[in-house]
Amino acid sequence: MSDTHMPTVPTASHVRLGSNAGQPMTRRDGVAKATGAATYAADNRPEGMLHAVFASSGIARGRVTRLDVDEAKSHPGVVEVLTPQNRPPLQIDPDAKPHAFSWRIEALQDDTVRYAGQPIALVVAETLEAAVEGARLLAPTYEEEPARIGFDNGAPYEPSAVGIGAAPSFTKGDIDAGHAAAEYSTETSIETPIQYHNAMEPHAIVAEWDGDRLTLDTPNQAIIMARGMFAGYFGIPPENVTLRSPYLGGGFGSKAIPIGPQLLAIMAARMLQRPVKLALRRDQMFGPVQHRGATRQTLKLGTDADGRLTALEHHSTGMTSSFDEFIEPAANASLNMYASPAIATRHKAVRADIGTPGSMRAPGEAPGSAALECAIDIAAEATGLDPLEFRLRNYAETDPASGKPFSSKALRECYAAGAKHFGWASRPLAPGQMRDDAGRLVGWGMGSCLFPNPMFPAQARAVLRRDGTALVETAGADMGQGAWTALAQIAADGVGLPADRIEFRSGTSDQPDGGIAGGSGHTASAGGALYSAGANVIAKLAGLATNDPASPLFGAGNVGVEARDGRLYRADDETRNESYENILARAGLDEIEETGAGGRDPAEAQARAMFSHGAVFAEVTIDPDLYQIRVSRLVGAFAAGRIINPKLARSQLTGGMIWGVGFALHEEGLHDTRTGRPMNADLAGYHVPVNADVPSVEALIVEENDPYVNPLGIKGVGEIGITGAVGAIANAVWHATGVRVKSFPIHIDALMQ
Repeated sequence: MSDTHMPTVPTASHVRLGSNAGQPMTRRDGVAKATGAATYAADNRPEGMLHAVFASSGIARGRVTRLDVDEAKSHPGVVEVLTPQNRPPLQIDPDAKPHAFSWRIEALQDDTVRYAGQPIALVVAETLEAAVEGARLLAPTYEEEPARIGFDNGAPYEPSAVGIGAAPSFTKGDIDAGHAAAEYSTETSIETPIQYHNAMEPHAIVAEWDGDRLTLDTPNQAIIMARGMFAGYFGIPPENVTLRSPYLGGGFGSKAIPIGPQLLAIMAARMLQRPVKLALRRDQMFGPVQHRGATRQTLKLGTDADGRLTALEHHSTGMTSSFDEFIEPAANASLNMYASPAIATRHKAVRADIGTPGSMRAPGEAPGSAALECAIDIAAEATGLDPLEFRLRNYAETDPASGKPFSSKALRECYAAGAKHFGWASRPLAPGQMRDDAGRLVGWGMGSCLFPNPMFPAQARAVLRRDGTALVETAGADMGQGAWTALAQIAADGVGLPADRIEFRSGTSDQPDGGIAGGSGHTASAGGALYSAGANVIAKLAGLATNDPASPLFGAGNVGVEARDGRLYRADDETRNESYENILARAGLDEIEETGAGGRDPAEAQARAMFSHGAVFAEVTIDPDLYQIRVSRLVGAFAAGRIINPKLARSQLTGGMIWGVGFALHEEGLHDTRTGRPMNADLAGYHVPVNADVPSVEALIVEENDPYVNPLGIKGVGEIGITGAVGAIANAVWHATGVRVKSFPIHIDALMQ
């Protein structure tokens, strides 16, 4: 093909999406989910399938001394019982960490008990009922040691890293000099509890072997990465593993990497040469599947006479397990939001007899911003400034930690839009001044929102067909955020077709790697790959047309061509165009195929700070006698680059704010300090918000153009809504009552001082 006739293909920061992106399209998977046609992992029933149930430890620390295996196997429906004595070997030690995202997991490697709820045996039976009864008949006995629960049962230590490889400390400027120069000094201490993943769909797996080939039906947020991990544990090539995860009933970070119960089910399937299904009960979600670790945080702020920060110091102690390490990077929430000449953050950790924490929606940012936004309001009060005015005086024009320019930042516009819509200008400065018609105390509070914009390696495939349709696919994950729809919209614009002429496939490991659905980076990562694949296949098609003397586009290479609605147009002449079908027919092709990859310019990634921003405004009402707290109104305004689907984006943003309500007022994992066992391992005791808890939640989208963050200009919206909502609610509670929050969730007794 002559270079002269090559079409012009959009490059980074110059991508022009078509008519599909930006439209509030309804979810493609909505009907299937609403009618029950969607097949989740536990809905699969291959022929000859067995049911597995794992027995959970009743102690938090010690070892199992006896399991009545004979009694369990005497049950007529029980087929096998796996224990540390007979479980098949793994190629990789479960206590090893072969991958940057790996955790040490429990897979019956020995009789040690590390936490209550740990799998200590697996019972496999012909029916679920028989497996449950067999697990009960095991009647375990233990050699128990005292449980270590809570922050005061171990000495804090300095971790080597926090989160996934982040530095545990940071210093910029002279923090002591900053405090010495301050006119006002404030100190804030906040505790946040353990919070457990409670997605609508608990973890489940159906495992089936065919020789050395393995098929897995299991919900997963990182299909290709997880496929490689599963393959490694069982010593087979990754291409021998087929992982299917078309539908996920929520993930929030807990469904990205293999967990012990999944490995046990796969072991049993290989051992018995029959398919095995394992579905966790709700109470089994409180231990083996990660959670958000508890934190103790202290913030010291220095402020000058004009209300500008002179020092910002944020220390956090996070709780991790006795046998592994994941520390919530909470203090890092103070690195990138407010301008200060001196910033210092530090993390410590305490070990406890609990399951290992992990990534949970907005890891680090959620608890860290909750404490930071409370501390900012306390500093504003000390200086006599309105909380919004204080934040504006400390607005960061460049990234406070690195000094880099932001790729884009429309936080001022978010403040203005949210405050106007909420009516913030009429807020009295002093607390306890507002009541509603029923005599309830009313308070208004606010919080700033920030979340980074990561991207993950991703690939996609696009196939243009002679019938004027296209197939596009990537091994992505839709856990409720609407990826099937938003990614299909991007793919449709990539191939220049209406979305209803796109067949979109996703969610299985035989497709190109769609990256990780986490960190609010999936749409940008997989979307970039899908658009690139579409652009590449259009370039190939255009090459056929512009080199064909019979085509009206012949010789158009120097001016380029554009793809819209199934036709190629000369960029300089709208009247000269040709349909995809005609080009393929004349070339004698039924279809053409190309692949593409997502990514961002590495130089831009190094040169600029990339974040989504926003502001949440909250109204609470509080009964003056019973001190019951209700969040009566939430308004959030967010700037997140190019919005592919406003309907789905608002759903994610409001969902984040609702999560903030749960964080502020409801969610709390409670452990018995004597036994180490969870005391509220169900949705009756572990509270999450319901419709009655969120009568009014509004998400405003502020227009923002970011030419640097990635070629599509997309930022994430999945987690940012949490990061301002928690502090906003706590600050509203203070405005209503004059009581400052010391810990989350906010209990009634905290207001009855």
